[in-house]
Amino acid sequence: MTLPTQDTYTARALRALEHTDPSVRLRAAMTVGSAPDPGSVGPLVGRCATEPDFSVREMLTWALTRHAPSATVPLLVGEVRSERAQARSQALHTLSKIGDRRAWPVITPELLADADDEVARSAWRAAVVLVPEGAEQELAVGLAAQLGRGGHETQLSLSRALIALGEAALPLLAAARTGPGPRARAHAIATERLRRDPGAGFESAIEAAKRVVALGGDLQEER
Repeated sequence: MTLPTQDTYTARALRALEHTDPSVRLRAAMTVGSAPDPGSVGPLVGRCATEPDFSVREMLTWALTRHAPSATVPLLVGEVRSERAQARSQALHTLSKIGDRRAWPVITPELLADADDEVARSAWRAAVVLVPEGAEQELAVGLAAQLGRGGHETQLSLSRALIALGEAALPLLAAARTGPGPRARAHAIATERLRRDPGAGFESAIEAAKRVVALGGDLQEER
């Protein structure tokens, strides 16, 4: 009896990534990640752009992290430039998990301001992971320009990114507290509150910040 080769298992798993059942696709991605093969990288990256199920996308990302960065990073960087928002977002998410700073040049000011909130959030998370030493201030400027953007989840993502930058973000937050835009002011104040007290919760921080702005104050008056 001839046993199936590893190549056969991998080929079957790659075909199964197109199955209609998400549980089958999930197992397929796990199988591919469990037996890394450079030939699998292209199909995995391609599937990331179209996979509708969140859990499967997470498994696809895990499978890609199991492969050598030299094989994955160039293809993922190419996906960041895709016209498809999901391709950009998932590629950035995967790059943040791989953490290879050779991908840093793809984090442009335009990407940090991407019109799609999910892409922008993924870009912010990837940026704070990939930023090389000495480029933190430049990144902080790009992130601070997005203060006040979007709803609760988008603002929380940006606050976390700014907090992760540490000292580099503080002057930008201080400037935003007295800026002309009330949404950006409130967001900056809430970010400061969250930085000082991570257990406070962002929702309460942003509501308190809105009240401060409405009364014409800033964070300094709260202390």
